[in-house]
Amino acid sequence: MSQKTVCSPEALIQPSSSAIASVEVQRRIHTRRKKSDILCYVALVVALVLLYELFIDNPRWEWPIVWKYLFNKRVLIGLENTLILTGLTSVLGLLIGVVVAGCRMAENPVLRFAAYIYIWVIRAIPTLAALLFLFFLAALVPRLHLTIPFSNVTIFDIGTNNLISRFSAAVIGLAIYLGGHSAEIFRGGLTAVDNGQKEACKALGMSDAKMMWHVVMPQAIRIIIPPLANELITMFKNTSLVTVIGYVELLTTVQLIYSTTFETIPLITVACIWYLFLTSLAMLGQSLLERRFGRGV
Repeated sequence: MSQKTVCSPEALIQPSSSAIASVEVQRRIHTRRKKSDILCYVALVVALVLLYELFIDNPRWEWPIVWKYLFNKRVLIGLENTLILTGLTSVLGLLIGVVVAGCRMAENPVLRFAAYIYIWVIRAIPTLAALLFLFFLAALVPRLHLTIPFSNVTIFDIGTNNLISRFSAAVIGLAIYLGGHSAEIFRGGLTAVDNGQKEACKALGMSDAKMMWHVVMPQAIRIIIPPLANELITMFKNTSLVTVIGYVELLTTVQLIYSTTFETIPLITVACIWYLFLTSLAMLGQSLLERRFGRGV
């Protein structure tokens, strides 16, 4: 007969050494987390005190002047010009981006090469230089004209300076910049969708349009939204670059004001407050779009 081992009640109640060790490790981790949390809170309090002393308690910011010019008529006109420029540039730039992305993914090697050269040039040339090139285009091409070959019939003939104004140069220059960057965002989002799903759609007899609308785009849009929103916000801030060609927008307006009043810091602060406010609205819209298209994921 097998001999049974009888355990005493003390042996059953007393925990093993491994259980004691695990409890001690958990207590140490919990203690370390508490210490790190306390350090984070202390650092946060110190940072808030420093920010208060720098921005609120510092009289050199001249906050009364900031509030005076925040809703000034000239500042609001400059803000309106910035919003108009941003809206037109975004629409035109996104259209260019869609076309260029389609060319980059086309089977025709000529279209792919042309789109690649366009993106290469846009990435290489600074936006400021592109704006200057467009604004002084008349120095290279005094007149823009189109004539039917082997005839004297002219379809149109217009002076470049009459066509390229400060506003049109700003819109075209910024839209070309956005088109090159958004094209790669669109292409990256579309190529991220598995090819197996596209082949399955074709096997089911779906047309290319239905496949793109019902299968590819709902998945690609979740990938496209974050980088594209970042590009649009960057475009909103890049409108300040058009000051180099003399177009009057928000930053140019405050520069013109402080050039006569010499209240430099308060007026730059006014521009930054508006940039922060509108960027916050754009980020809120991005968050809502991500939540909308992220349902079910």
